[in-house]
Amino acid sequence: MRTPTHPCSRLLVLLLVLSGASEQSDGNEWQVQQPEGPMLVAEGETLLLRCTFVGSCLDDMIKWVKVSNQDQQEIYNFKHGIFPGVTPMIQRTLEPLNCDYSIYIHIVTREHAGTYHCVRFDGLSEHPEKKLDEGTSVLVKGAGDSEPDLWIMQPQELVSSTTGDTVLLNCTVLGNGPPGPIRWFRGSGLSREAIYNFEGLSHPNVTAVRASNSDFSILLHGVSTEYAGTYYCVKFQRKLNRQYLSGQGTRLRVKGLLSVLTLVVLGLKAVTLAAFLLALAVRRRNPRQEDCRTPGPAELCSF
Repeated sequence: MRTPTHPCSRLLVLLLVLSGASEQSDGNEWQVQQPEGPMLVAEGETLLLRCTFVGSCLDDMIKWVKVSNQDQQEIYNFKHGIFPGVTPMIQRTLEPLNCDYSIYIHIVTREHAGTYHCVRFDGLSEHPEKKLDEGTSVLVKGAGDSEPDLWIMQPQELVSSTTGDTVLLNCTVLGNGPPGPIRWFRGSGLSREAIYNFEGLSHPNVTAVRASNSDFSILLHGVSTEYAGTYYCVKFQRKLNRQYLSGQGTRLRVKGLLSVLTLVVLGLKAVTLAAFLLALAVRRRNPRQEDCRTPGPAELCSF
């Protein structure tokens, strides 16, 4: 005769399956995404260098390397080492940013000017950084330098929203720079997506704020999980048809229904497990109570 399964155990198994499915990741293929730049930062300020690995969140074999005047310098290593003045973004935000290997460089000096590369290494090669992509170019304005012809400021580092929200992405542009438009992009490199062009066509459901002549903020209407990513406010030089200056980027996270359900499932899993163990302990302590629930001689229920 088959022993009936306890309802709590069936629910526990279901919750374990759901939560386990939400945590699966193949990690077989990966692609690095970091902004091209150039980015402009003043001495004494904090520089945010963004780097996202798509398809691999399973290891920390990632490092940052700076190239300047043919010299290469390790700036930060997620695997080991101590790097004064440099902290990972995940440490500052205190929340999991899957695949995000962005870093902060605090109290910037002139020596921080150069091109930064976010690279993955296998721990075997002495110089894995020899094969470098274009990287992120960084310019540093010294205290005695003349004012630059253009500043791009993106004050929001991370924005969280839920499906259906309208999201504001801030961008302030001070100065004129060379003739050319301001554009918004999501992502970086060849795969980046054009979101808004203040002098041309734009993505549906995106509008400009333009509260002032220096305001190049945009609104994303009715966001979904497909809107998640890092958004960059970029100035272009029309004559050379190239990128002139970029903001530091704003990471957008969108929580959909599935994300909310996953959090609920994980919470219920812990509560259900505790209730199941408590019920099991009570049942083992009083094994004869189960017999009193079925008809039988009165003496079976006497204690």
